[in-house]
Amino acid sequence: MKLSVVTPLWQDRPAGENLEVAQQADRLGFPELWLGEMATYDAFALATAIGLNTQRIPLTLGPLAVSVRTPMTMAMGIASVADLTGRQVGLALGASSTVVVEEWHGRPRLRTARHLDETARIVRALLAGEKVAIEGELASCRGYRLRLDPVPAPLTVAAFGPAAVRVAARRADRMLLNMVTPASLQRLQRQVADAAREAGKVAPAVAVWLPCASDPADETLEQLKRAVVGYLAAPGYGEMIAEAGFADLVEFARTRPHPKELLAAMPDQLISSIGLVGDASEIDARIQAYREAGAAEICLVPATAGDPAGRRTLEAMAQRLDQGPGDVTPKS
Repeated sequence: MKLSVVTPLWQDRPAGENLEVAQQADRLGFPELWLGEMATYDAFALATAIGLNTQRIPLTLGPLAVSVRTPMTMAMGIASVADLTGRQVGLALGASSTVVVEEWHGRPRLRTARHLDETARIVRALLAGEKVAIEGELASCRGYRLRLDPVPAPLTVAAFGPAAVRVAARRADRMLLNMVTPASLQRLQRQVADAAREAGKVAPAVAVWLPCASDPADETLEQLKRAVVGYLAAPGYGEMIAEAGFADLVEFARTRPHPKELLAAMPDQLISSIGLVGDASEIDARIQAYREAGAAEICLVPATAGDPAGRRTLEAMAQRLDQGPGDVTPKS
């Protein structure tokens, strides 16, 4: 199974720590680094800085919200990072949240599955070096061709709901799931395989972003729990967490208590149900559960509270790299 690393973008830690996490991942030999985007760094700026301050690690940017960036800006950004750093650079597309899209960026977040589908078509053509003339309902590009070299890297689509899963089946080399239980992963893996079969496509490999902490301290668990608070009442996620044995907590979350009350009610075991947390044997058991559920890749989101730059966790996880990193190749 492939093990990769995600820059964690913890809001309770200095933003610059993400560069340190990237340097640790590069030093330890991880085969890929994912760079999302939240409230601090622009993803393309961070990727360029990382590429110029590490030795060899390939990069994947995103998931980037299709309601925020145009296909041209994403393709130009990916090509720019590849050209400036000399690295292999991939792109992940996603829908992001209503808060990020509509409140932070002031953009409408409508028909996200169609927007994902149209953006994926355009971006794939642009990154292949084609001159594009595609007019979609929500995404379009006419007359542009990359002036930089094409970027033949895998295209990833982040999915959770059925419509986005179908988009991933049609358009992606890899489908990304964020913070799911093995049972949910298994269902989604079957859904994307069925959808790909119906579309006459090869099913994309499935990668999962999972919070990760080796031998966590109390402050580490607290950081991980804070990151989950917003998901407890969310459609889809709430049902998944309830199914994992935390129905009372989900019911409480849907009464809209103060976040501090909700945080205080969260047991440590919740984090273990949607991540890799604990001692070596506990983490190995969780990796096996995700492998059996259909994950081709686990993307480690290292906790850094109590473990600066995730050093202890990443060093522990790097010992498992000899299990075989695997590979993802672009669809033709």
